[in-house]
Amino acid sequence: MEALTQLQLAFDAVLGLALLWLAWQTLASPELFRAIVLFIAFGLLMALAWVRLEAPDVALAEAAIGAGLTGALLLTALSRLEPKNKSKIPHSKKPESEVDE
Repeated sequence: MEALTQLQLAFDAVLGLALLWLAWQTLASPELFRAIVLFIAFGLLMALAWVRLEAPDVALAEAAIGAGLTGALLLTALSRLEPKNKSKIPHSKKPESEVDE
């Protein structure tokens, strides 16, 4: 029984450290796609933490809303952003091939 308690304590410590590391990596990531994927992973590990705290209703809500729905919305928003390396042409000017002479 003592070994099981130490194993649970070790699992909880690793889970807490993983949550802190994921949170830091999510905030410090310069790439948006990587930050979103890390955010989704953070939400799933957070749901596991809620299960360990014996709050299954909160864990289900965290997994469904925090990781699932929010992650999908963030990925959709990211796909609608313009790429940075695309040259920005003002809409009022036409390219030289379309200029009326």
